[in-house]
Amino acid sequence: MELRNVEADLYRFRTRILVFTGLVLVCFFLLLARLVYLQVWRHADLRAQAESNRTAVVPIVPNRGLIVDRNGIVLASNYSAYTLEITPSKSAELEPTIDALAEVVDITARDRRRFKKLLEESKSFESLPIRNRLTDVEVARFAAQRFRFPGVEIKARLFRNYPYGELASHVIGYIGRINTSEKEKIENDDDQANYRGTEYIGKLGVEQSFERQLHGVTGVEHIETSAGGRAVRRLSSSAATPGDTVALAIDIKLQYLVEQMFGERRGALVALDPKTGEVLAFVSKPTFDSNLFVEGIDQDNWQMLNESPDRPLLNRALRGTYPPGSTYKPFLALAALETGTRSAAALVNDPGFYMFGGHRFGSPENERGGIMDMRRAIVESSNAYFYSLANELGVDTMHDFMKPLGFGQITGIDVLGEVRGVLPSQEWKRNYYKRPEQKKWYAGETISLGIGQGYNSFTMLQMAQATATVANRGVKNHPRLVIATQDASSHVRTELAPQAPQDLGFKPENIDVVVSAMVGVTQEGTSTRVFLGAPYLSGGKTGTAQAVSLGKNEKYNAARMEERQRDHSLYVAFAPAKDPQIALAVIVENAGFGAASAAPIARRVFDYWLLGQYPSVEDLVAVSKGQAAAPLGLVRRAADLPWPPPGARP
Repeated sequence: MELRNVEADLYRFRTRILVFTGLVLVCFFLLLARLVYLQVWRHADLRAQAESNRTAVVPIVPNRGLIVDRNGIVLASNYSAYTLEITPSKSAELEPTIDALAEVVDITARDRRRFKKLLEESKSFESLPIRNRLTDVEVARFAAQRFRFPGVEIKARLFRNYPYGELASHVIGYIGRINTSEKEKIENDDDQANYRGTEYIGKLGVEQSFERQLHGVTGVEHIETSAGGRAVRRLSSSAATPGDTVALAIDIKLQYLVEQMFGERRGALVALDPKTGEVLAFVSKPTFDSNLFVEGIDQDNWQMLNESPDRPLLNRALRGTYPPGSTYKPFLALAALETGTRSAAALVNDPGFYMFGGHRFGSPENERGGIMDMRRAIVESSNAYFYSLANELGVDTMHDFMKPLGFGQITGIDVLGEVRGVLPSQEWKRNYYKRPEQKKWYAGETISLGIGQGYNSFTMLQMAQATATVANRGVKNHPRLVIATQDASSHVRTELAPQAPQDLGFKPENIDVVVSAMVGVTQEGTSTRVFLGAPYLSGGKTGTAQAVSLGKNEKYNAARMEERQRDHSLYVAFAPAKDPQIALAVIVENAGFGAASAAPIARRVFDYWLLGQYPSVEDLVAVSKGQAAAPLGLVRRAADLPWPPPGARP
């Protein structure tokens, strides 16, 4: 009995030994298989992971490219400075932290407001500046007490600088911190890697539209790190490539002159080279200081700009739309000639009004009246002549002729944000309005189109392009602000090829009629006093456009109207008449007749561009108040004027 028990115990013992041995062997083979898998199959992958734990890849943000005018004057540059930044997710309570920081460095109420606005637009793990441009003393003072402020650090970075402040701000634009929507767009873009470490991006104007050229190429540094994540040594690096310099067609001194001549008034001016489409001046008044946005605009300044009735953030040259008034008449005359609707010699009686459908269409410009041919109708700005012409042409014929000239169309200028305006047609009205009774086109609506009123609504850019096309004998060029880029490293300049010009095929004899009439405007017509004594011949056309509609029996009386309800002052022009080198369109909002406010600005632009002349101080004051005709006082040589102007921050 005992023997059997011993044998049973031995059997169980041997069985356990075998099972245990089998388990050990299985575990051994599993370990061996795992070892082979890790050492052979996963070798390259695991080695890369280990290397990444030992090294860190740090992006090197490139220097942003410069923006210069056609003569090389720098309009946007960079400077280096220290900034004090807080990462909210790593910091304790923000308000107590900021209060404690204010005991170490100077933090103003404006700094706090700007930080609060950035906090609302950013994520908690982003580093946000509470104070920019620290002095060396402030940097040393904070460094000595850094242990007190978790999540707060000093960073050295480049700041964007716009040395001329408000000058040409709508053209240049500005940069600002990348917001959430922009970050998401970058993450979905092929260029995502190039924006690693970048916190600022172009927001408006050339800064936005030429972001890729200005940004440059981000470099990288491979840093060996310790187990605690501290940098030990640099293993390798790839230098960042600075952004290209972007050269504008703008002449900044001409731009400055025009902005001075507007004074405190609102409006826009676009000046083009008719032969190339280069934009020589691109003015929108009032302007704003682009430097306000670089560090993150505070709530007070944002509210001031955004809620101002003058709308300084609106680019009136690109996005402001206005009825063209009588500046539309030369183009209608060309339409009549090209379509064969009316000859230049056809005579129309102008009694000072035009009757249609029992309604009296008047003339607010107090013309002399009488028998008008086409030339005299343009020179003296006969409303009755063009009321009747519009009736003969019809809305759709006018639309089809004006469309190729660029009215109510996107010009394709090389900055974002352009609007189309309205070039009316029967189809446009059917699509625009919803109620059936609104969709119908009425014959009376056509009449007001003849003097540039009614549904007509165009930008000064479109007006300038159309004027340049007529001046260039029917050859249309696309407007462009940027003419070249220059590599920051090699300094090789690359001219940007313009789009191919488009010949609209106008008959030379028809162009001659219109150009001759527009020259007559400056010699014997509505802008004679303004161009008195000019040593060159120019062509132009004054215009007065209603800002608000008047009642059926209501007469216009500027003295009795609110300032913003008064008529706009417009002028389109080109010079010299035989070989035009410049064409422009200008509007001064709520300033009355075109010859009173807009045409004097055009005269001084031509004198600057063609003669190198700059107005006297008293003349500038008179022009800015709408109290000038021909230039007053002794003109100055533009080359002799000191530059930069007062208040610049080179």
